[in-house]
Amino acid sequence: MSTGYTLPVFACASALASLQHLQQQNSPGAVTVNLLKPARQVEIPIEQVAQIATNAAISITRSAPGDHLDLTRNTPVWAQVELVDNSEEQIILRGGEGVGRLQESNQAAIYGYAKELIRANLLPLLGAQQAVIITIILPEGKKLARRTSNEAFGVVNGLSILGTTGIVNPATAPKQLEAYQQQIKEQAARFDSLVFCIGENGKDLALNLGIDSQQIIKTANWIGSMLVTAAVSGVKSILLFGYHGKLIKLAGGVFHTHNHLADARLEIMTAYCAKLGLPQIYLEQIFHCPTAEAALGLLRELDSQQLNDLSWVNLIYRELAQAVDAKSSNYVSKYTDNQLFVGSILFDRDRQIITQSKNALILLSRLC
Repeated sequence: MSTGYTLPVFACASALASLQHLQQQNSPGAVTVNLLKPARQVEIPIEQVAQIATNAAISITRSAPGDHLDLTRNTPVWAQVELVDNSEEQIILRGGEGVGRLQESNQAAIYGYAKELIRANLLPLLGAQQAVIITIILPEGKKLARRTSNEAFGVVNGLSILGTTGIVNPATAPKQLEAYQQQIKEQAARFDSLVFCIGENGKDLALNLGIDSQQIIKTANWIGSMLVTAAVSGVKSILLFGYHGKLIKLAGGVFHTHNHLADARLEIMTAYCAKLGLPQIYLEQIFHCPTAEAALGLLRELDSQQLNDLSWVNLIYRELAQAVDAKSSNYVSKYTDNQLFVGSILFDRDRQIITQSKNALILLSRLC
């Protein structure tokens, strides 16, 4: 399996190539990037470099995340570098077209590792009085972002320049699943109840509720495999913490939640809405919503109109949570004779809990 690199590495490589072109008047076919994390230098190919003004150049490289499924594969990553005078900061980093923005602050969604990486690689090339404005551009960013859950977590109009290391550690790789399973086995020797968090947001919420970090395990997308591993390892109960757009899939019997394999969120939600009597006109709107978050927003809007005494959000999500519990337990029963008591907590993009199943309330009383 080939080594893959995160988006910050390619952003940094393009910026390096642009700066080198301005300083040396050459067009490097590749640049050497110090990854910092891990402490390793790697060569990144550069596709094109061009000077676009006396003091500005732009370079293009392409994302190469490795052999696993990744929607950014081969997407172009541009960096425009402009030499400037009289700047208080030597490196000013901006997000251009296709780089997402944080809804709360409107800042570019360029995170800590990317900033650290670019500073560490470009600062040694600048004189004491030199400064640069670097603009990262992802021409396909807006289009690709529609296939992610970025907007659900407050990043709009593009992709995040996100990563905590330079090397991709894919959550879809078989070796990563084996690592998660080994963690379950180790924790099963200490606890008979564990908490599965689908992603970092679920983990943060669980910790904020006071759950012991030693009982928390991130699952990525292999929820079914990990539930079975837990049951076989002697775990008696599992509390699922997840963004509703992920956990809804379990209510429809989908136990590998990566969107490359299955994405029936709106179909599942529409089916449960129909089961509980939501009028036909709204069923059609739910079905055609672009995201699960948009469907939740529609239900909340209906509740705010107070058309009746029902709370559609409470009614439908309570039913979904109960279905997640039941189908999870039944899934485990298909592959092992061991019983597993499952509870579920679903939250929205603001990390606000939408619903907790009856089983979840029982488990929370024991865990907190």
